[in-house]
Amino acid sequence: MCGIVGCILNNKKAAPVLLGCVKRLEYRGYDSVGIATPTHKIQIKKDQGKIVDVDKNLKLADLPGTMGIAHVRWATHGLPTKENAHPHTDCENKIAVVHNGIIENYKTLKEQLEDEGHVFKSETDTEVIPHLIEKYMDAGEDLENATRHALTDLKGSYAIAVMSKNEPDKIIGARKESPLIVGKNENEYFVASDVPAILEYTNKIIYLNDYEMAILGENGVLIKDIDGNLIEREIEVIEWTPDMAEKGGYDHFMIKEIHEQPEAVKNTLLEASEIKKVVQKLPGFSRICFVACGTSYHASLTGKYLFESRLGIPTDVVLASEFGYSSRTLNEETLVILITQSGETADTLKALRIANKKAKTLAIVNVLGSTATRESDYVIYTRAGPEIGVAATKTYVSQLTCIYLLLIYLSGRHELLDILQKIPDHMVSALEKENKIRDIAKKYKNTPDFFFIGRGFSYPTAMEGALKLKEITYIHGEGYPAGELKHGPLALLDEGVPVVAVAPPGKSHDKTFGNVEEVKARGAQVIALGSRSDEILKSEAHEMIEFEDEIDEMFSPIPYIIPLQLLAYHISVEKGIDPDKPKNLAKCVTVE
Repeated sequence: MCGIVGCILNNKKAAPVLLGCVKRLEYRGYDSVGIATPTHKIQIKKDQGKIVDVDKNLKLADLPGTMGIAHVRWATHGLPTKENAHPHTDCENKIAVVHNGIIENYKTLKEQLEDEGHVFKSETDTEVIPHLIEKYMDAGEDLENATRHALTDLKGSYAIAVMSKNEPDKIIGARKESPLIVGKNENEYFVASDVPAILEYTNKIIYLNDYEMAILGENGVLIKDIDGNLIEREIEVIEWTPDMAEKGGYDHFMIKEIHEQPEAVKNTLLEASEIKKVVQKLPGFSRICFVACGTSYHASLTGKYLFESRLGIPTDVVLASEFGYSSRTLNEETLVILITQSGETADTLKALRIANKKAKTLAIVNVLGSTATRESDYVIYTRAGPEIGVAATKTYVSQLTCIYLLLIYLSGRHELLDILQKIPDHMVSALEKENKIRDIAKKYKNTPDFFFIGRGFSYPTAMEGALKLKEITYIHGEGYPAGELKHGPLALLDEGVPVVAVAPPGKSHDKTFGNVEEVKARGAQVIALGSRSDEILKSEAHEMIEFEDEIDEMFSPIPYIIPLQLLAYHISVEKGIDPDKPKNLAKCVTVE
């Protein structure tokens, strides 16, 4: 869950470019940052802390040279310290490496290398890589072959960028189970963890597959497999603009991305014809199994309610990290739908590889060319664009949009498309409630506990609202099916505890209203989401966020999540927390 970047430039200092690139990867981690450039020696500046603070102290852009590598870290092995910050080097500081992933056998390799006389400076798993490369270069191999040889010794996941002072015109990139891309622009070449890092400099991208290497030199880029065989690879042109990866005048990426959601849904609706083609290609199936993590899991729960209530198809939702325990139930009549924003989530990819052995797989992904898109039988793309904020917002509503489109074409109920196409307008109306939601946030910012309740289609919305609150405010929030309150959670209700009730019009409304009365009778402060004409709910709620009457509960999950995202965001800001960088979390979870 770290971010790496490397570049070879044409008569231009690399360090300022690397600094700009790595700033755009800070959503992947922010424990420490470092840059290395080779001249007559490897020169490194690195330290613990956020990029802005480290740069202020070290002047990262002052490093000389026209090529280099950089890293932003989310700690997995070793505390966030200067010693554990990347890049890491060998004994003689002639080789530098940045790495994203986990080397599972690093302890064994480290012991072997120490027995051979190598001296380590950090607690990280990464440091074994430059020492292994050093070992093979000392045996007479060049940088490319020494790196290739070292990679065969590693067990685990990696995306790496490597350079050596002995070959100061070359960068080696390689990947296994962690994302890595190559960018080309005239006579300038890049490797990076993700597209936003280098989008300012090029939109011409090559996606590396597992066990592939990129050799960047002054004369171009070569793609090879782990055995050294050349590979021809098409260049993909990314249509995102650099401005799409910037804040666009908003205080934080998260609030910018919340406001981009109507457009994200409109863009994803443009995929309708492609989704129809995918549905036409699907083989017969009698069971659906969604696999996802975090926010994508909540989107999957909505899919379960839709497919079982409207299609009558048995549908399970399994957390990706738990999927292995359910794999024996798979067969050729099971369609496994995997939802992942990045297409690189480690648990989801592991589940995908298990599912591919027994069932047909369909991936719903936001990142073109990512691993999940290459390994699944069928692919549907969300069109959310780059999402920088750690807390998922526009990718969630885009995933939901894809699920609704799947339902429409699986059921043949094309009239539902007309309803779905009106949802972006309802989302705009929801965003217009921001001032009221900000006032609610100020009122409840110091509350230690929140409860979110809903029934049917509103239950996943309650779950997602609770997750957003936990992620960025550090307030304890729990989402429950409203009918489960009397089976335990009511014992936790005290005077003044806020209960957010998601109660759109529909079959579940009256029973949810009964639960609202239940919690209010026990002293809860009720924040209700419901129809503008719902006078009864208004009379019971302490705060009411109103929606258009025509939003039925079936389509409510997309617009109704917006106030809950805004509530979490504004509580975070009121508490002085940076919502883009919640503690202990990173955007893309590429390790299990």
